Amino acid sequence: MKKAELTFSFLLVPIDYIMVVLAGLSSYYLRFADFTTDIRPIMFALPFKEYLPIILIIALLWIVIFAFTGMYSIKSGKRLANELHRVFLGCSMGLVLIVILIFFQRDLFSSRFIVLAGWILSVVYVSLGRLIVRSIQRKLYKIGYGIKKVVIVGGGKTADNLIHEFESKKSSGYKVVKRIRELNADTWESLYQFIKENDIDELIQADSNLSKTEVLKLYDLASENHFTFKYAADLLGIKVLKTEVNEIAGIPVAEVKRTTLDGWGKIAKRVFDLVVSTILIILLSPVYLFTIILIKLDSKGPVFFSQKDDGKPLLRVGEGGKPFNYFKFRSMIPRSDSMRYNELAQKNIRNDGPMVKIKDDPRVTKVGRFIRRWSIDELPELFLVFTGKMSLVGPRPHLPEEVAKYENHHKKSLTIKPGITGLAQISGRSDLLFEEEVKLDVYYIENWNLLLDLSILLKTPWAVIRSRDAQ
Repeated sequence: MKKAELTFSFLLVPIDYIMVVLAGLSSYYLRFADFTTDIRPIMFALPFKEYLPIILIIALLWIVIFAFTGMYSIKSGKRLANELHRVFLGCSMGLVLIVILIFFQRDLFSSRFIVLAGWILSVVYVSLGRLIVRSIQRKLYKIGYGIKKVVIVGGGKTADNLIHEFESKKSSGYKVVKRIRELNADTWESLYQFIKENDIDELIQADSNLSKTEVLKLYDLASENHFTFKYAADLLGIKVLKTEVNEIAGIPVAEVKRTTLDGWGKIAKRVFDLVVSTILIILLSPVYLFTIILIKLDSKGPVFFSQKDDGKPLLRVGEGGKPFNYFKFRSMIPRSDSMRYNELAQKNIRNDGPMVKIKDDPRVTKVGRFIRRWSIDELPELFLVFTGKMSLVGPRPHLPEEVAKYENHHKKSLTIKPGITGLAQISGRSDLLFEEEVKLDVYYIENWNLLLDLSILLKTPWAVIRSRDAQ
């Protein structure tokens, strides 16, 4: 899911709220306007100071109702008619809420005119707000902002129709960057090379005659390179686990979901990360200060480990396999990181995979041993969570040289942002085999929800207290 699409979907929430409030205010002023009072005199007292707090609260409740009626579902290619239908449904459900509230609290509103006018104006205003947002979004698509770069696989009429649809409607948000008419040794090589050299958002398999092996190979290719796989489904083949079917140019196109952590799930997780990391940074500020003092008193060198021995920035591999600058509290003597691959290579206790862990590591300082034991050295990662490079919960942030040794199925763990803690950390930390760690990461990616995140965070302190082999 591209950030532009998430941003526009997120903007609908405050815009809908503003529009509902405006509808409430408009209906109030319409009722008290001269031309209205001339027709029907006012027989009740409803001061604006009392009315405003009520409408602000009701508008908030309407947003909750809108969410339950599916007005904030994030789907590509939503039809305008369907969206306006949901607006009408959501506002009508909101009207039902007001009627129920009036039934139990008769002095909430004394004017049926305000209620009915507010409902009608809400439908109009909310629809107008969404039309404006979608119009802006489509205009940005036309100039290339937020478009999805698509590879089409297929040589038949279905592929032709999809390409014509995308090219003739620039506002669709799709751009076909490559087409593979048939799969053979040469075209596979061409596809691999193209994906390696270009950023791809989606691959659509538009040939229903491909063999099962070829389709699975395309799916694996998309999964390994962290872009969405879709296929033009036959009507008997769309009941696949975690798929979403949309219609493009009259063709049912199914999207295989890589993770439940998408759409609003991604937004919710980011907001959660931002709020919790901010709170923890503030609460742990004395620990940061005390650790900095201890490191400076214990040994010469920088407080943070942020550079490799050759002076290059220390990197970790993040979401989608993209590297980011990483840092944590220094726990070793300066310029000793590369020793893990040379002098200390024989002490590596992780021979089951690409990771390197040294037991009784001679490079670790006295303070370093203490902060490693209690995972204090990793507390600066909270700043990486705050800036969006990491998440509170997720797979480990691995080194580029480790990721370079990944087998294809290991790359699934790079689908989402790495985390400070995760299922692997609470299930055995450094004592787990690498394959076991990957399986836990994949399970987390495919079954994410906020309750799972909370459960992992609550179990993390016990995992820190529990001893393990490598520190």
